[in-house]
Parts: sequence; C-alpha cells; structure tokens
Amino acid sequence: MSAIPKHRRPRRRATRVLAVAAGFATVGALVVSLPASAGQDHSDRGKGGHKRTVDVQLLSFNDFHGNLQPPAGSSGQVTEKQADGSEKKVDAGGVEYLAGSLRTARKGNPYSVTAAAGDLIGASPLLSGLFHDEPTVEAMNKLDLDVTSVGNHEFDEGAKELARMQNGGCHPKDGCFEKGKKFKGADYPYLAANVTDEKTGKPILKPYWVWKHKGVKVGFIGVTLEGTPDIVSADGVKGLKFHDEIETVNKYAKILDKQGVKSIVTLIHEGGVPKTQTYNYDCDSPGAGDGISGPITTIAKGITPKVDVLVTGHTHNAYVCTIPDPAGKPRMVTSASSYGKLYTDTTLTYDRRTKDIVRTSVQSANHVVSREQAKAPDMTSLISRWDKLAAPVASKAVGHISADIPGRGAGVPESPLGDLIADAQLAHAKSVDPEADLALMNPGGIRSDLVFKASGGEGDGVVTYGEAFTVQPFSNTVNLVDLTGAQLVTGLKQQVSGPNEASPKVLQISDGLTYTLDMAKTGADRVVADSIKLNGKAIDPAATYRVAMNSFLAGGGDGFAELGKGTKPLVGSDDLKALNDYLTANSSADKPIAPPKADRITIVK
Repeated sequence: MSAIPKHRRPRRRATRVLAVAAGFATVGALVVSLPASAGQDHSDRGKGGHKRTVDVQLLSFNDFHGNLQPPAGSSGQVTEKQADGSEKKVDAGGVEYLAGSLRTARKGNPYSVTAAAGDLIGASPLLSGLFHDEPTVEAMNKLDLDVTSVGNHEFDEGAKELARMQNGGCHPKDGCFEKGKKFKGADYPYLAANVTDEKTGKPILKPYWVWKHKGVKVGFIGVTLEGTPDIVSADGVKGLKFHDEIETVNKYAKILDKQGVKSIVTLIHEGGVPKTQTYNYDCDSPGAGDGISGPITTIAKGITPKVDVLVTGHTHNAYVCTIPDPAGKPRMVTSASSYGKLYTDTTLTYDRRTKDIVRTSVQSANHVVSREQAKAPDMTSLISRWDKLAAPVASKAVGHISADIPGRGAGVPESPLGDLIADAQLAHAKSVDPEADLALMNPGGIRSDLVFKASGGEGDGVVTYGEAFTVQPFSNTVNLVDLTGAQLVTGLKQQVSGPNEASPKVLQISDGLTYTLDMAKTGADRVVADSIKLNGKAIDPAATYRVAMNSFLAGGGDGFAELGKGTKPLVGSDDLKALNDYLTANSSADKPIAPPKADRITIVK
C-alpha cells in the first residue's frame, strides 16, 4: 500500500461568501471559560504595531455522516435546557443551515479557522452514500472547512477510497457520476497521525497541518480512536496499523513545538458521555464534578500541555468541558453532537510574543444549527443537483408504517426499529436456511429513524428506498453461523463488559428472544443469565443455535469477539435488501406496520 500523496492547499478564506442567514439565533448557548489568572496584561503592542494578542475563532463540528438534508425525526433534534430548568427539543441540522450558521459566525472575525473531528462521511443517507460521499466532500469544500481528522467511518471503504476522497478522481467501479465532471476531492487536508501503513510504517495521510494568517500560526494534529479496527470491517482497515492516541499526539506536538508552532489544537475522533443530553449543560458548574466520562477523559489527562484545545467526536454527544492536562491545568474539550445539528465556537487568544494560546482566556460554546434561518443558496443548489441523480432510486416505495418507528434517536437500549430490523434479518435468514433460530443486530448499525410524515412528499406512512438506505447504509450481508448456547450467553454478556463496559452496546434482538438487563450491577453480571430464553424456553448451554447477524458482527465487530467464533457460516443477501423485502412483504397502504413494542429486553435500573 502506497502512502497517500501530499495534499494540495485549499483556496483562502478571502473568497468566502458571507451573505446568508437572516434570523440566525444561538438560543440557549452556554459559554464556558477557563479560569482567569490575576495580573495578566497583554495589551502592549509587538512588532509591526500589532497588538500583542489576537483572538482566533475556532469553529468546529464532528460526525456529520453525510447528512446534507436535515436529519429526520429525533435524529434531527437537540435537547436544550431552558432558563427554568425544563428541557426543550429543537429541530436542527442540514448543510443548508450549517453553512449559513458558520458563515454568519465568521462575520467580524478576521482570524477564523474551521475544523472537524472525523466521520464527516460514511454511514451516510442515500443522497450522499449512493455516490460514495462525493456530495458531502463537495459541500465541505463549499462551506470552507479548513481541516479535519479522520474518524473510523472514513475507513468504511478502505484506505484507497479515503485517498480518493482527498485527492479526487472517479470511482474505480462506478465511474464518474456526472457527465463531463470529474470528482475533485477535498480542498481541506484529512489528518491521520496515528494511522500508518503496515509495510512502510509511515502515516497514510498528513499527521498535522498548520493554519497561518498574518503571522499567527496554529497547528492541528488529527487522530482517530486506536480501536478503529474493532468497529470497522476487516477489509476497511486491511494493511493499516492504528496507534495509541496519547503517544501519537505527544509525538507530533513535540515536532510542531520544535518548528516554532506553540499553539496546538488536537482533532481526535474519540469522545465522552456527558451527565445530561442537553447540549447547553454547564459541564463545569459547581457540584457537577466530572461533567463527562468515557475514553476522552483518560486521553485528555495524558495529552501533553503543549496542546491547548481538544476537539472531539465519535460518541455523537454535545459538551464543552474542561479536563485537567498532565500539569493539572484546565484545558477545553469540546464536541458538537452529530449530523451538523450543532457547531462549536471557541475563542483562542493568541499571544504574538510567545506564539502560544493564553489558556486562561479560552472561551467556548455550542450553538444550534437552527432551521429557522435562511438556507444557503449554494447548498440548496448542490442538494438539488445530486437529488435529481438519486431520485430514480431514492423515491421507490418499499413499505408502509403507521407511525414513527424510532431507531438511532430512540434514546433507549432497545429501540422499536432495532426490533424491526432484527425481525427482518431473521425472516431473510429463514428464507436461505429454515433452521435459523434468532437474529442479533448491533445498535451502531442503525443510523436513523423511520418517520411517518417524511419531508420528501411521497405520502404519509410511505417508506422509500432512500429512507431505508438512511437507516442501513453499510452494505453488510446477513450471515448465519452456529453458536452454542454458552457462546450466545457470552456474546450477550459482551454487550456490557470488556470494551463495552463503560459504554454498553445493547444488541437489538428478534422476536422470541427475551432476557433481563440489570443495570444496577456491573460488567457481565448485568446480563441475568438464567433470564435468557428463546420462545419461552431457557437457553441450553450445550445446544447449538443458528444465529443470523450482519457480517460486521459475524466478524467480531463492536467488541463481540464471541460472535466472531461461529461455525458453519452461510452468507445471505445484504441487510438493506433484507429490510426492504420485509417491509414490502409485511405492509401495505391498508395494513401498515406498527412500531414494535420494544419489550423483549427487561431493563432493571
């Protein structure tokens, strides 16, 4: 595998179109500031008459996942804490509004840089996913993204396809999607400091990038989570090595420091879990303790103090918190939810004399990408252009539902859509092997909800191919394997133990399988073993069960190593076809599918 060619420099910010966004609001935004130090005065002037300090605006977001159109249902909402302590759901997101929000935010800020923390592409709705995410890269170019780290989903189609996203060119199998037009690639650099070629040992992409403007220099180091191979198909990471996040960032921070770049931001595709799902929660409020938990807290505490800010992602959560660096000094750590519903505005005070960020002056806040503002015309045009190409495929009706069927946005361990998908996979499995007993579905593979009243105008309750694709965009196959009862029990316990103990990944299960999950306990004990039953009969550890699951789970993905030990494998059709066939066979306009009750797992808190 050859290293990816060096990135060409993008056009400068001076070419920005700033006219958009009448009516933009940052309702409920909570600004977090680092503790101020007494006696600091940076008002004197340096060389050339410049003020000693200048405020650099850092705009950031993460986990966009190709959501060019506003995400549907609960996937397109953020929770906002009100002044009286109550909570309110706010519709948000869509690249027409994200572009407007960013362009408005930049006004009056001559020193402004826009960055992202990975998963801009991959697991995308059909409008982007059908075209291997070329529309999303084009949109990111138009909204003047400066730099991003890679995330795990940037590897969904492998390193060669990621190289094409960076450098351009037509798809090797599908060719060019628009007559007379060749995909140009990203104007912004993808950074992958901790991803190296197994043969050469060199990073497959640039490890860092330096933003420069009128003598001000800010370095960006980009990394993805070390555990990427555990959550991406084996083909996607073939020939690659993923390294420790802390060691990698510290290595490149030293390199930047030696080059005279003292102001450093890390873009890291790994995150945490806040104490509340309200995006404007005061993470550092008195009595709040650690406002976030999860992997990013450990990583942040180990990253060198040379790094001034961490922009994070992966967990799809929203937070603006401070976590102490190894020297014990507070450092800003941010995340802007997902799907372009929020963006983070961070003020970095740059000291021209020290060339470093004045940490005590850093301020940051998350802002809603409101749908009440004007749409960015260039993004509307982009969506319309690609929508016409996608329409023949996207608009085909595949089924009918009687009400919203929550999936990604359900906010509970077992979702109605998860049950529906598991049932669909079991039905498909039985069509290729009548001996199939049950189906398991990983929650991360469910990317959205099925919404009764969609915005596409196809009719209430109609499920289109495009909507189904948005739910299951990975092109996994439905695989069948033999597992012993003991292996099945171990697999269920791995939902809440090992790598999944801190952030449980509760599998969605087909009809007939039931058990109790006791969240008051810890680790594997949360799964009450003697409660696991299939069609009312206790699981026999010595018996053999024919289990259906997608190819990702069958390969041991998401920390389910035991599921990867199945025998007598049989590969069925892709999971999207299984879902579409199930919807078509089991619903009609007169008899739509009702949302499953999601009562197969008994949750004890």
